[in-house]
Amino acid sequence: MPDTDPLFNSIIPELSRIGRGKVRDIYAVDQHHLVIVTTDRLSAYDVVLPNPIEGKGEVLNKLSNFWFEMMEDLIPNHLTGISLGSVISDQELANTLELRSTVVRRLKPLPVEAVVRGYLIGSGWRDYQSTGEICGISLPKGLKQASQLPTPIFTPATKAEAGDHDENISYSELQFIIGEKLASLIRDHSIQIYERAAAHALDRNIIIADTKFEFGQDTEGRLYIIDEILTPDSSRFWPLSDYKAGISPPSYDKQFVRDHLDTLDWDKTAPGPKLPNEVLELTSKKYREALDILTT
Repeated sequence: MPDTDPLFNSIIPELSRIGRGKVRDIYAVDQHHLVIVTTDRLSAYDVVLPNPIEGKGEVLNKLSNFWFEMMEDLIPNHLTGISLGSVISDQELANTLELRSTVVRRLKPLPVEAVVRGYLIGSGWRDYQSTGEICGISLPKGLKQASQLPTPIFTPATKAEAGDHDENISYSELQFIIGEKLASLIRDHSIQIYERAAAHALDRNIIIADTKFEFGQDTEGRLYIIDEILTPDSSRFWPLSDYKAGISPPSYDKQFVRDHLDTLDWDKTAPGPKLPNEVLELTSKKYREALDILTT
């Protein structure tokens, strides 16, 4: 990770901040463009934790841009290619934030998460244990935790506000929320992107167990993929060498954080507990490893 102080909150005085998510700060440039700054904030169980992960924002930004470029023949994305230094006058600040910032199209986000699962883990595993289904999709009996699914499945979810939890919904519920045509487009694009990314990663001995995407529309209704794509924050990356069904495999993401939090007497609501340096350093290392392996 870069030898810089971690960034918890960004400040761009000459732009108006219009949003602050779990990780990203959003600023208005004009009616057509936004600046997204990917901070080093870390969330777990939908709670922003007090310790940032040094350099995390740069890793997420670089990895997202790598995938956006790979997938641009499948669906347009929100990138513009405009540099931060061309939309703010403070060049010292622009240089400081450039590697973690993106000037993007100003689009209307859809109010859902597009989740694709290739393996049975997380909330999908919990739902399967209870009902034998995920989001209304029936699965074969006898699957184990982390089993590979016969084919990747599309399992949408609602988008939660900061501090709340996303909720899995059925495809019919998705159709009701955004309409049948848009639901079909998002499902098809999501599976196409996942399958291409999973094949790329597997060639590099990484399994992409699952991932989630966000989409937005312009004023004419054209669909774009937005926010982040296929990062350790939005996906589960497993080393192929350590994978086996029946356990939750080690991963190139914030699993060290989740494992530590699971040992604490914490009710998974804000405020989150401080993390020890060892957990911060291991998490930082795993994010960097994922970037290096997937983009080289």
